[in-house]
Amino acid sequence: MAQAPDPSTVPTAIHSPPAPEKGWKGFRHPAFLGHLGADIPASLVVFLVALPLSLGIAAASGAPIMAGLIAAAIGGIVAGSLGGSPLQVSGPAAGLTVVVAGLVQEFGWQVTCAITAAAGVVQLLLGISRVGRAALAVSPVVVKAMLAGIGITIILQQLQVLLGAEPAGSALENLGALPGAITNVELHAALLGLTVVGILLGWKYLPAAVRRVPGPLAAVVTGTALSVAFAPGVQRISFEGSIFDAVALPQLPEGNWRAVAFAVISMALIASIESLLSAVAVDKMHRGTRTNLNRELVGQGAANIVSGSLGGLPVTGVIVRSATNVEAGAATRASAVLHGVWVLAFSAIFAGLIQLIPMSVLAGLLVVIGARLIKVADIRTSLRTGDLLVYVVTLLCVVFLNLLDGVMIGLALAAASVLWRVLRAAVHAHQPVSPSDPWRVTIAGSCSFFALPRLNRVLHSVPAGMDVVVELNADYVDHAFREALIAWQDQHQAAGGTVHLEEHGNTLFQDAAHRAPQRQEARELPLPPRTSWQAAASAGDGTGAAGDGERTTDPAGRHSSPLGSLLEGINKYHRRFADQVQPLVQDLADGQNPDTLFVACVDSRVNPNLITSSGPGDLLTLRNIGNVVCHEGQDASIDSALSFAVKGLNVESIVIGGHSNCGAMKALIEDANGNGNPDLGAGFDAWLNHARPSYRELAGHPVAREAAAAGYGLVDQLAMVNVAVQLGKLECHLLVGPELATGRLTATGLFYDIATARVLLVEPGGIRFLDPAQAAAKTGAAALAR
Repeated sequence: MAQAPDPSTVPTAIHSPPAPEKGWKGFRHPAFLGHLGADIPASLVVFLVALPLSLGIAAASGAPIMAGLIAAAIGGIVAGSLGGSPLQVSGPAAGLTVVVAGLVQEFGWQVTCAITAAAGVVQLLLGISRVGRAALAVSPVVVKAMLAGIGITIILQQLQVLLGAEPAGSALENLGALPGAITNVELHAALLGLTVVGILLGWKYLPAAVRRVPGPLAAVVTGTALSVAFAPGVQRISFEGSIFDAVALPQLPEGNWRAVAFAVISMALIASIESLLSAVAVDKMHRGTRTNLNRELVGQGAANIVSGSLGGLPVTGVIVRSATNVEAGAATRASAVLHGVWVLAFSAIFAGLIQLIPMSVLAGLLVVIGARLIKVADIRTSLRTGDLLVYVVTLLCVVFLNLLDGVMIGLALAAASVLWRVLRAAVHAHQPVSPSDPWRVTIAGSCSFFALPRLNRVLHSVPAGMDVVVELNADYVDHAFREALIAWQDQHQAAGGTVHLEEHGNTLFQDAAHRAPQRQEARELPLPPRTSWQAAASAGDGTGAAGDGERTTDPAGRHSSPLGSLLEGINKYHRRFADQVQPLVQDLADGQNPDTLFVACVDSRVNPNLITSSGPGDLLTLRNIGNVVCHEGQDASIDSALSFAVKGLNVESIVIGGHSNCGAMKALIEDANGNGNPDLGAGFDAWLNHARPSYRELAGHPVAREAAAAGYGLVDQLAMVNVAVQLGKLECHLLVGPELATGRLTATGLFYDIATARVLLVEPGGIRFLDPAQAAAKTGAAALAR
């Protein structure tokens, strides 16, 4: 049975063929004989699965019954020998039943055979032209919906046969005739068909020893045996002669060449897509040679040329037979070829047995095949990914129009959906939290002329005369978008307002003024912690590939040691960022000129450059335990850093930066409670003397009161008080104090809340939130607490 060739739906077991083939002559490789012990049993299992399915698909297609067996034999022998997927099994597939049935009804069987052969020529040319991978550029949701639509069409058609009626030409007619078929049901036929359905649905619950027999074969044999014993008068498969007598030469159509050409292209594309997607799925099931997609098209094209020339159904790669082949232990393409030989031999020798099979038994088999083409998981996935509309529209058009129209409409809708998502820009205006704050306009995404209506609507919602900050985070900016934004900027400034443009995206705004728009390589700053992307890489597929598809192993191949982790980071820096950083530091090669000395804690979670949006050369950083300073003469390292910053580099400001959940503050509290940690040593205890004044001032300090009112715990209150106390020490310092008094130097206190990634301003008399949104949230929380 032909199921959706979706890699996510194939069995997860992975098999390793003992000796993968190489090149176009793999079938004649001497290793071929060495693997017959694995290939012969696997080929017999696939043969038993393919036999009833081929008969059922032929019946559903309105073709001669033997046409299914001809296609199965040729698919195995020709496509198996020449195709690019060593373990894929080809033959007639349910995915083309609707197409073939329509062609047979419109042109007749022999013209349909000519169309099949011509489609094979198109596939052959596609393979020779090396465009195999291009056939995969089809939205998976359209393929899944197409197969589900085919499944519904098959069910509606075969329910008529199962009930003893004649199927109509379209799904709508079959649906309308269903009540009448139920009313005039032929009881014996219906019972046989339902028996087959019951066996197939319950087969997976039987013991493993029983399940070694393929379910479709067991169901057809059981249904046929019951019919011979209890219902000899039911309608059965009928044909004359053997498989060789069924060979029918193709016939050219009489006019209407445009429709024939359209049918050839349609069949070629659908067969190619189904075969290639099936091959990709099979590749995920084993560790042998990967599929050569261009060669696979050549093999499928050759098989369809031969099948159409000899009166067989169209041939495609079939995922269920291929999965059976892999699971049965096949090692080389010999298994697929031998399965075709067995089909040919059986059809020639035991053709009489085939005529014992009732049509309702095959109908029951096909109803289950059709139902399995409709996957609830695909519907859930399309709902989760926002593609449900594409899925539903494609399915309905396939069922109630025709297959090609449904696929074309689905592809057009999927393309429109992609354009909408890719070309849509998110433009929003944010009112200021306080009167002194500016309006914020945020623009993100692809900024093209498609976004101009929304851009103008949002921009003109900002009141005239207001200060505005425009935050542009774009991956694409065209000239029309830039022109519209500049025109609004001029208009707004002429009305007395101000407009400040900040760029955070990959594409520079000014580039749209003098060159063709283009997408720029994504920048990954600010960087995530190294542990996040390295952990994602090591938890992946075991190849050491990071989330961005790059190797993360260091030159020595180390992963577990700290040095190995650091070298991985350096490796990524050299590959991704060194060229971007070089222009920023080339003017700093001979000296530095920072404007700020940032005194920070040694805590690894605190990154002064990140929280101040500073780059190379902006900050001179002094880090120690507890972000402390001292009175002159108490610590040479702190004194020398202050002297170098103020007198050597002439910095303009000093920042004391504390942070939440500080270990030094915890140690102060524990020590005051008599629970100090002696293992840290006398040196650590002596260093805490620089911060102990902060603990003594904690009770009643205005900073502590405001921090407590904002909901911060004792440790964070102490950390904020510590920042205020260190600022006071700077005022008394013999070197820094006079500079602060004259105003040449400023001192600022900051507190970094790790949990929210927000920064607060710490002043001698209290704290102030620098993020207006955080201030509003804290104010609301405090009001609720009261």
